[in-house]
Amino acid sequence: MRHLLALALTVIVAAPVLAQDKPAAKAPTAAMTLASGGVITVELFPSDAPKHVENFLKLARAGFYDGQRFHRVVPGFVVQIGDPQSKTLPMDAPAMGTGGPGYTIKAEFNKRPFERGILGMARGGDPDSAGSQFYIMLGPASHLNGQYTAFGRVVSGMDVVDKIKVGDRVKSIKVN
Repeated sequence: MRHLLALALTVIVAAPVLAQDKPAAKAPTAAMTLASGGVITVELFPSDAPKHVENFLKLARAGFYDGQRFHRVVPGFVVQIGDPQSKTLPMDAPAMGTGGPGYTIKAEFNKRPFERGILGMARGGDPDSAGSQFYIMLGPASHLNGQYTAFGRVVSGMDVVDKIKVGDRVKSIKVN
């Protein structure tokens, strides 16, 4: 009987410890190196936008973004990249900003506010039309909240982002 009582007491004491959630997995990060110098490090939000993070990581690992140029810069608002045509087309070509990976992914709207440093997925009029183009917020834009998918944030190198001009080229994006 003593052994049963001791076993029951052990289970009661140990149960809360065993039932604790595992620590959250470390968020994936990536380092974007610009051809002109400078590195932008981003942290991704897999719990908020799992398919967007998976898509970004897949494209980055495959070298999809390497050699692309920022094709859109709106001071105080965004810098945008992700059109594979930017590797070869002139920046003023009518098709610039219309390219993608050849597929689209469903929107994953979340509660992350679109503030300075947030990565958002660009899309057309259809909320489910995102593919590879993304932007980095230069300032807050609450009108984007709940309308676009926020999937990451800049954790270092925002000073580099602030200096980006149309045509600046990404040398590589390396997933950490």
